[in-house]
Amino acid sequence: MKRGGESHLGDGSLTLELVILSPVIVLFVLLALSLGRFELAREQVVGAARAAAEAASVVPSADQAESAARSAAAPVVGSQAHSCVQLNVSTDTSHFVPGGYVRVVVSCQIDYGDLVIPGVPGHSVVQVVETAPIDPFRSVQ
Repeated sequence: MKRGGESHLGDGSLTLELVILSPVIVLFVLLALSLGRFELAREQVVGAARAAAEAASVVPSADQAESAARSAAAPVVGSQAHSCVQLNVSTDTSHFVPGGYVRVVVSCQIDYGDLVIPGVPGHSVVQVVETAPIDPFRSVQ
């Protein structure tokens, strides 16, 4: 006979719910971490590409533009441990004349190897292209 409104229907149901929901919660947390890592890397690559294009557009010669772009991009993406494991900076100086432009492509490989998530690749690549104008009233070498 039941006493004071007690019910034995819920015995073990909390354990069953925990067993069923734990993998789903863990998968959700890992997915949120991977999306956060991707977004952080994307923001860093956008900032690096802007900095690289601006740095390349103010140097006096096309030869110096590539090294200026690489020097400006590296500190922006190198600040986080897992966000960018491989950085590539490519500079197009084919229009490096007064009134022209310089185009910089920054790509970054993001590593998901430490987050073992079914269906998520071990890495992905973020690529951003930025163009900066060259002052039409300056001299270039």
